[in-house]
Amino acid sequence: MADQNASADLDPTVAPSGDGCVECLDHPDGWWVHLRRCAACGHIGCCDSSPSQHATAHFRTTGHPIMASFEPGENWFWDYRTDTAVAGQELAPPTSRPQSQGSPAPADRVPENWMDLIN
Repeated sequence: MADQNASADLDPTVAPSGDGCVECLDHPDGWWVHLRRCAACGHIGCCDSSPSQHATAHFRTTGHPIMASFEPGENWFWDYRTDTAVAGQELAPPTSRPQSQGSPAPADRVPENWMDLIN
């Protein structure tokens, strides 16, 4: 991890916005590979491997620079300003998507050729 600390750019009391990418869930054909959680406001967006890259779009729109993994078993933070991993702190639960959700998801929306569509 880089020496930079993300504590000034996160709010550990804010719950995640849900258990899936907010924007992908708003579209009937939306799906994601992995999920990221904004450490400032709890917005859940899809990773840069996902076709729509909503987590990065959230940073560009809001200026919220720190994202945390929202994947089971992962505990890392990323700073978009420096493109580096940074130290974070425990965020309000839940700290990941449901394990049963799987990846990619939602299962009923993921196209058969999904691997050809990722970034």
